[in-house]
Amino acid sequence: MTIIKQEDFISSIADALQFISYYHPADFIQAMTKAYELEESPAAKDAIAQILINSRMCAIGHRPICQDTGIVTVFLEIGMDIQWETTQNIDDMVNEAVHRAYMLPENILRASIVSDPAGIRKNTGDNTPAVIHTEIVSGDTINVIVAAKGGGSENKAKFTVLNPNDSIVDWVLNTVPTLGAGWCPPGTLNIGIGGTAEKAMLMAKKAMMAPINIQDLIKKGASSTIENLRLELYKKVNALGIGAQGLGGLTTVLDIKILDYPTHAASKPVAMIPNCAATRHAHFTLDGSGPANLQPPDINSWPDIKWDPGQSSRRVNLDNITADDIKSWKPGETILLNGRLLTGRDTAHKKIASLLDAGKPLPDGLDFNNRFIYYVGPVDPVGDEVVGPAGPTTATRMDKFTEMMLSQTGLLGMIGKAERGPTAIKAIKQHQSVYLIATGGAAYLVSKAIRSSRIIAFAELGMEAVYEFEVEDMPVTVAVDSQGESIHETAPREWQQRISSIYVDPPK
Repeated sequence: MTIIKQEDFISSIADALQFISYYHPADFIQAMTKAYELEESPAAKDAIAQILINSRMCAIGHRPICQDTGIVTVFLEIGMDIQWETTQNIDDMVNEAVHRAYMLPENILRASIVSDPAGIRKNTGDNTPAVIHTEIVSGDTINVIVAAKGGGSENKAKFTVLNPNDSIVDWVLNTVPTLGAGWCPPGTLNIGIGGTAEKAMLMAKKAMMAPINIQDLIKKGASSTIENLRLELYKKVNALGIGAQGLGGLTTVLDIKILDYPTHAASKPVAMIPNCAATRHAHFTLDGSGPANLQPPDINSWPDIKWDPGQSSRRVNLDNITADDIKSWKPGETILLNGRLLTGRDTAHKKIASLLDAGKPLPDGLDFNNRFIYYVGPVDPVGDEVVGPAGPTTATRMDKFTEMMLSQTGLLGMIGKAERGPTAIKAIKQHQSVYLIATGGAAYLVSKAIRSSRIIAFAELGMEAVYEFEVEDMPVTVAVDSQGESIHETAPREWQQRISSIYVDPPK
């Protein structure tokens, strides 16, 4: 009988969580490299280059791929013939592993989990608890899948129950454009079909852990309903022209992964969960011989990319920029930011709104007049870092605060990830502001442009506090200009037209 020791189980999961924080799976690196080589959209190609460079930097430096180090999901297949040598239950052991991994001094991972989600939403401090799925199977081993899923892509999960004769393809093609770019494409779309509502969602999440192998399937050809569906969706979703970071281009998805299960004759449950450019999962088996030993990808797996944004970019000084200066910036243009900017996310905006609504002043030293705000929640620094990985968060969450910030604080511009909604774009146009995007999935690369960091206000909020960063040549792209033109609206339309002749006619 196989004996699984408590420490072997805990340390294996903890090590795996650290491992996936800085190592992309090899199949993801290969797929992204192919996407980079084939991409014809300059903006999308630049974004993919940043993601791949960031990935290699993280592999070498053992720092997080993304500032959002995710909510931990663990799948366990526990053999019926094993015996535990432990004083804890399974969930407690998993959560001890999460605590260890996220609090490791050499590579602190951001704590993003909040308790009382419908109420005060207090951060638990160590990213516990994990979401754990346990299955009892035959055998004498434990198969473990560990993943860390970012909020930007998790928030785009969709579910529907179609009529039995409805088209899954039509539903996916109608739904994907509504996701926006907040899920940080290119990534994978993971689909569960059948069962019940909760079964379909669980299959979609588990499908996410499967290898990226669509190119192999294209070569061999489909031999089942699901394989045919994968191929059709892969071609048609990419034909939408959404592209990397929603900037328009040839590659929106690297793969379509699907699991299915028998369902009721009157039903067709379908779940879809996208996975972002910060794809993080590891698989291992415990057989009683000791802890797992995960093998990192060969550093030569990453492509040798020469990336110099300075050659065709506009350098600006944030310390003396004016409202007139930003009027000449155009959607798709690369800007290199220099000087000081402020940060803020959901909770900081809510606090600012409460103060302004009550007629109270902002905290001493917090002045947004003629400044830019960066929507970011950085990872804590280690060693000689001034800040840890500091990539952008999804900007649409701040849309409802945009008018307030532009009209009442003197804010000049904003930096975030993905598109802005109609409310924010209306405010940007009215106040002749500007919205810039940094590349989601390039958090460590972005952090290297930050020369100093200090907390200005709301220190009690941790990573959601307002910081002041001093940056040097921080690369961003103009997403919405002062006239309200959005590249996330114009570029996908342009690229859909360009590539319709390559794949298929785009969906109506």
